[in-house]
Amino acid sequence: MQFNGVRTTTRRAALAASALALALAASALALALAAPAVATAAPAHTNIRTHTTAPSDQVVRSGSPESAVDRVADFYGAYIDAVWDTDSGHLADDLRGHYLTPALQQRIADWEAANHADGVLFAQDVPTAWQVTYAGSGAGHTFTTVRLTFGEPGHATYQTIDVQSDLATKKISDLKLG
Repeated sequence: MQFNGVRTTTRRAALAASALALALAASALALALAAPAVATAAPAHTNIRTHTTAPSDQVVRSGSPESAVDRVADFYGAYIDAVWDTDSGHLADDLRGHYLTPALQQRIADWEAANHADGVLFAQDVPTAWQVTYAGSGAGHTFTTVRLTFGEPGHATYQTIDVQSDLATKKISDLKLG
């Protein structure tokens, strides 16, 4: 009889320990799901601040392949990266081929030959930042304004480019200095 009592007590203790462990695991999971994501620490050689929550002024980037405006932003972002990076090979030309109509590519080539500058950026330098703003739609086109920033904060200069995209193909079909 004594043996049976010890066994029952041991069994109850094991069940209680299991229940406690399960409750702790459930609590930890609930806390993990409720807590904001913690950013990983930045390497020591950068000036990047990490936040456990996103600041209210943080720019969120998103897009859709169905949006002509997003495609302009995608093109300028990737194109500027390709021109900025010294090891990008023919990426800038490939991006032109993908995002620009053949007629625009020819007009850009003619402009570049006459002006000795990049015909997508209308500049010899590479911008340090860019911004794309929707400017309207009509007659089968979407219009956007691209603002390029050259130089460092406090000494920056800006240039705007008016961009026309064909709604049917989402390709950029015209560029003009703003």
